[in-house]
Amino acid sequence: MGMAELERKKDEKINGIFYNMSPAPGYRHGIINGNIYHMLKAGLKNSLCLVFMENLDFQYHPDENDDYVCPDIMVICDRKHLKGGAYSGVPKFIVETLSPSTAKRDRAEKKDIYEKAGVEEYWIVSPKGTVDIYYLENGRYILEQSYMLQEEKDDEDYNAETEICLKGFPHIKMLLGEIFEGVD
Repeated sequence: MGMAELERKKDEKINGIFYNMSPAPGYRHGIINGNIYHMLKAGLKNSLCLVFMENLDFQYHPDENDDYVCPDIMVICDRKHLKGGAYSGVPKFIVETLSPSTAKRDRAEKKDIYEKAGVEEYWIVSPKGTVDIYYLENGRYILEQSYMLQEEKDDEDYNAETEICLKGFPHIKMLLGEIFEGVD
């Protein structure tokens, strides 16, 4: 990777407005994305689908303008819409892990973008231990599930072993605790 690429400023362009994605979010953000990415990658082995982590722009209005966002995690299954560092099809699954500078955008503008684009499942994960899972139903996101990690085994709300399956890939399962492994 050349220096020019390393120095490429991470940004997003929403409604014609550039949002700078630096400085990089905290390390917990990276650990969580890595955990989810590896579980997805293993589950998608030998399939046509690919999983990308923080490194593929999603052009969500390919015919209208050049707006794009860079999801933390994105699963795509139709490679014909991949070109260079961008994807212009409909992702199957997206995860955004919140950081202080992006939290509002992930819960508002980006959620609306993914909803309008037809992304059937969207997770918003917080390094503080929560996972909100949205399913697209009749063109609108419905909050299907909201988890808050409780890792203390003797707590009555202990849920680290709760199994979460992807709607579009029911064979891909992960435990709530695995998503946040190594975070503290």
